[in-house]
Amino acid sequence: MSVELHEQRLLLAGVLDHASVPALRAQAARLLAQVTGSHLQIDCSGVTRANSAGLALVLAIMRDAGKAGKTFSVAHLPADMQQMAHVCELTAVLQPAP
Repeated sequence: MSVELHEQRLLLAGVLDHASVPALRAQAARLLAQVTGSHLQIDCSGVTRANSAGLALVLAIMRDAGKAGKTFSVAHLPADMQQMAHVCELTAVLQPAP
């Protein structure tokens, strides 16, 4: 599990679960402070598995980006996270990046 910043793209990777998310959340917050542009892409292409904690992590990053005055988009949301978003009626919020 990891979170890395590549220019304007925050790349999430590995298993996002209740054990991994607290550390990833703290790391993502630190990395968000380093984003210099006005837009952040949250890229989930490296996520291998996620539960509700993973979905909560993406939503928290989105909230933090908004508070920092940045626009944001989510790309490559895995099928399991898409299914959770659908059940929670969050599909519109987590639309893939164009």
